[in-house]
Amino acid sequence: MIRTSVDGFHRPRVERYARGRHLAEGYYHDARDLPAIVALLLAPLGPGGNPRYRTASFDLVADLPLAQEPESAVVDAILIVDGTFLQRPELRDHWDVALFVRASAATAEARGLSRDATKLGGEAAARDLYAQRYRPAYALYEQSGAGGELRRDHRQRQSRPT
Repeated sequence: MIRTSVDGFHRPRVERYARGRHLAEGYYHDARDLPAIVALLLAPLGPGGNPRYRTASFDLVADLPLAQEPESAVVDAILIVDGTFLQRPELRDHWDVALFVRASAATAEARGLSRDATKLGGEAAARDLYAQRYRPAYALYEQSGAGGELRRDHRQRQSRPT
């Protein structure tokens, strides 16, 4: 089993905040490097791919690309990825199964504050970001029709070359 998060695929700070530090559109459209998620993780592990994959491409704290060596997957590996906005149109066709876990806005914020308050400049600054950037970005995700559905795709998948 391969377990990772989309949090290893951020874009540089200058790109993430190009629309403004507090804008939801910036978080939804600019925070993650979706082409890198596909090219380095999903496509290699998908049909016709090869077993060489990476679970991260960017060091968020250092704000620098990450020089992670590719790993090799076994042919029948199962990939589990967590994170926000995983059923976006840019990623949707790369999943065999997607499970959306819904939490109330209050629960999501409480979890985020306990995880991120120190990194975001304290509880008040974190609450402000959740109110202005993160929660409204999730609303954009829902408006796109991507969030909130359970999707199962039982297409015949081609095996990766070994």
